[in-house]
Amino acid sequence: MKAILLVIGKTDDAYLNEGFKNYAARINRYMAFDLEVIADLKNTRSLSETTQKEKEGELILKKIQPGDILVLLDENGTQHSSVSFAQWFNTMLISGQKRIVFVIGGPYGFSEAVYQRAHHKISFSKMTFSHQLIRLIFVEQFYRAHTILKGEPYHHQ
Repeated sequence: MKAILLVIGKTDDAYLNEGFKNYAARINRYMAFDLEVIADLKNTRSLSETTQKEKEGELILKKIQPGDILVLLDENGTQHSSVSFAQWFNTMLISGQKRIVFVIGGPYGFSEAVYQRAHHKISFSKMTFSHQLIRLIFVEQFYRAHTILKGEPYHHQ
């Protein structure tokens, strides 16, 4: 299985990029993992929230292939402990699908079309994080899930 983190907009903060690259390299020891960035929309001040979500949704759905497992990182998603996230991910690994795509949306969330296409929604906290910071939080937890599944000492219980 290949994992993809699909995001809207690039991250400008060097420390976040460095942290992300560090964990992404670690994940690639376990499975193929890539970051795909969809460019920010232009002239969003003239767009309503709904229109912005719809336009971003169209761009997201263009990146999704038939058979992909689509997982939205969404504030209303299921919350997991690190161990239960690892267990959940293990069920994805044995599903037989070729790709799992995790998506971090834009500032207003996802369009209805994206919600309808999604298989799962996951929330990392009841707190709100910037879309740039959640990338680092996600990739660290995704790495942790791999180490939990392999019984490695990164995660202490």
